[in-house]
Amino acid sequence: MSDDHSQNNDSPSSKKGFFTLILNQLFHGEPKNREDLLELIRDSEQNDLIDPDTRDMLEGVMDIAEQRVRDIMIPRSQMITLKRNQPLEECLDVIVESAHSRYPVISEDKDHVEGILMAKDLLPFMSSGSSPFSMEKVLRQAVVVPESKRVDRMLKEFRSQRYHMAIVIDEFGGVSGLVTIEDILELIVGEIEDEYDDEEDRDIRQLSRHTYTIRALTPIEDFNEVFETSFSDEEVDTIGGLVMQAFGHLPARGESIEIEGYQFKVAMADSRRIIQVHVRIPENSPQPILEE
Repeated sequence: MSDDHSQNNDSPSSKKGFFTLILNQLFHGEPKNREDLLELIRDSEQNDLIDPDTRDMLEGVMDIAEQRVRDIMIPRSQMITLKRNQPLEECLDVIVESAHSRYPVISEDKDHVEGILMAKDLLPFMSSGSSPFSMEKVLRQAVVVPESKRVDRMLKEFRSQRYHMAIVIDEFGGVSGLVTIEDILELIVGEIEDEYDDEEDRDIRQLSRHTYTIRALTPIEDFNEVFETSFSDEEVDTIGGLVMQAFGHLPARGESIEIEGYQFKVAMADSRRIIQVHVRIPENSPQPILEE
């Protein structure tokens, strides 16, 4: 029965029904505003004309038209940069640790962005007998955009101009952050994981005898069960929420705080949320048993 129902949802007649519903609304002068259109999309899901993922994407597309680059950018404090005169070995260390594909290259400080380095452009310098490394040979021009730029227009520019990263500046010309095409796409389709993202990142993993890495979306209830703790989940549900509540603001990567004897350090974060945390448990705490 469920298979038949699923097939019907994907049938041409079902899709036709969705578009017929929209056309009927349009010909009757509706939807009149954004709220009406959102209601129509949600009604379409309730009527099994679209699935929840499609609804999320449609709402995401509408959301980006309402947002500015400043709302989604990675702030200046969290920008991972390379220096123009940095040796190849040091550049590789930064790339291995951060696992990004593009890096702003600066001279004096983050207000002086000289260009963008793509990690793949370092490959020719890593083989034996290769020519000496020169940042000048691999530096690409940096695209600069204002904080006030609309996100939908930013996405259109990313696609038409075929670049993936832009440096964001404030009204005074200072660098306030950066934005990537992935930041925008994640607003539409949700978090994007690449081929290097480990499934174990969704779980609690041990780094050393007393240190663990934890996905921020891990429920507090699960954390309590593993570590035999009793953190409250009345106001927040996840470890990321617990840490943010303790800080009283969205912390940057590298910030740490102690909560009931447990030292939490933000290992990964963006401009909107905590992604990964490291926790050091007290010396006398029992060693948790993790699932293989």
